[in-house]
Parts: sequence; structure tokens; C-alpha cells
Amino acid sequence: MKKYNLSSLARQRGASALTMLVMVLFFGSLLTLVIKLGPVYLDDITIQEALEGLEGTEGLSRMGPGEVRSLINKRLSVNNVRGFDSKQIAIEKNGDLVVIKVDYEVRNNLFRNVDTVIHFNHEYEMKGQ
Repeated sequence: MKKYNLSSLARQRGASALTMLVMVLFFGSLLTLVIKLGPVYLDDITIQEALEGLEGTEGLSRMGPGEVRSLINKRLSVNNVRGFDSKQIAIEKNGDLVVIKVDYEVRNNLFRNVDTVIHFNHEYEMKGQ
């Protein structure tokens, strides 16, 4: 039978209260960031998919900028993207090519007077059928 030394048992007590507090604060902060910033990135992915889905749309090269913007607004409305202003989309025509530039930023209140600013910039060149 082994005899356990008291000093080796004292070293195996587990995490201290301070260590547990630091771990809870770290993981709580990480969870707060994910909850606050995750939907913004998901909305951006949805915006990208809606714009990429315009590729090959029938009559896209004949549409005016207002019609293209209306088509994009419909796609974003169907995909439940709410906080996005379609005025942040620049549409240019270059012959048969339609160049769509999206440049916007999203500001979120993280806590108290600490805010986050996320900037997105995308550019697409498309040709309709």
C-alpha cells in the first residue's frame, strides 16, 4: 500500500477561484462577441449569395441600374436581410457587363460605450443572358 504525501495532495486540489473567474470572463466575452458579430457576418454572406445569384439572369445586361437594384432588393427581402440599405450598392454598366460594387459598414454596440465597426467591400462583374 502506498502512502500519500500531504504535499502532493495539496498540489492536486484543482483550479483556484481566480482561475475559474478568469476562465468564465474569457469564455463569456468570447460568447458575447459571437452573439453580437455572428449575425452581421451571416447577413454579409447572404448579400454575397444574392448578388452572385444575379449571374446569368435573363436580360441583366439590358436592365437599368434602378431595375437591377430593385431585383437585388427583392432577393434581400426574401432572404430576410433587414438592416441593409440598397443605396450602398453602386451599379455601373460597361457594355454587356454589369459591375456591382457593394461597400458598407455595420456598427454594433458591444457593451456600454464600446462599439464594433465591421467594413465590407465586394465587387462583381456579371453578364446576363
